[in-house]
Amino acid sequence: MAKPLTPSTTFEQAFTVVGQWVYTLFLFTKSDIKTTLVPVSFFALAAAPSLRLSYMPEAVIWLWLHLLQFNVSNQTMDPEEDQFNKRDRPLPSGRISLKTAQILRWSLVPICWLYSLLYSVEVLCASLGMIAATIVYNELGAHGQWLTRNVLNGLGVASFELGTTLVASSSRHYLDTTAIVAICLSSGLFATTIQAQDFKDVEGDAMVGRRTLPIIYPKTARYTVIVPLLIWSCVLWYVWQLDMLLGCAFVALASYVGYRYIALTKVHHDQVSYYWYNVWLSAANALPGYFRYFHQ
Repeated sequence: MAKPLTPSTTFEQAFTVVGQWVYTLFLFTKSDIKTTLVPVSFFALAAAPSLRLSYMPEAVIWLWLHLLQFNVSNQTMDPEEDQFNKRDRPLPSGRISLKTAQILRWSLVPICWLYSLLYSVEVLCASLGMIAATIVYNELGAHGQWLTRNVLNGLGVASFELGTTLVASSSRHYLDTTAIVAICLSSGLFATTIQAQDFKDVEGDAMVGRRTLPIIYPKTARYTVIVPLLIWSCVLWYVWQLDMLLGCAFVALASYVGYRYIALTKVHHDQVSYYWYNVWLSAANALPGYFRYFHQ
């Protein structure tokens, strides 16, 4: 015989359901916490004019919400790939059905827009740009070729950074020259180095027919990491006017990351190398803050 429902058991059941949904949403974005949430948050802290630390939680929420809509879109495109190498994600683990995930994906679009409009029209424009890039990248299939994949990644990260930095600023309508230059540099940097994430996913990408650089040029592609990392490190050293010690340390970090990609080529090596790439990326995103503190 079923136990009668009481207010306490109803609350416990509701709390359990909500907790399961929150954890499912977290799992959609888990793999991009280190690749997007942390580096872009560092960027907003460093680049925002008239930064207000009290606004940072809201900025991170804005960033996570837009990251969620991208990840749900991305993971509903090729769920069979995640069955192979990312089984803890909500779809391959059976936490959510494909149909429910698709409903969630399109429900998140107006939610992102309305939340952005609470801040300013400029933040809404960043949201529109991010979601447009998501549709082209995922639903229109532009992620299948390495060139369009890299370009759209650059545009996507620019939208992330624009919106997050605006929300973190005292004025949600305006960015100064330093912030705009920082976004442009970061977008170009990301577009020319994001192939660093593809080496660890070669088998899954090949299974769904993607043509990433490591698949097309398995040996040459490894040099497309170290070369742009070193070039961008020198460019950022010059633009953000680093002192000799910090500049040398930044270039040394880039050299170490690039060396790992060339010398250590097993899948588990590439996974660790990608962590180091994100350390370098977070450091690069923090440099506008150094410039603001020491040179403005």
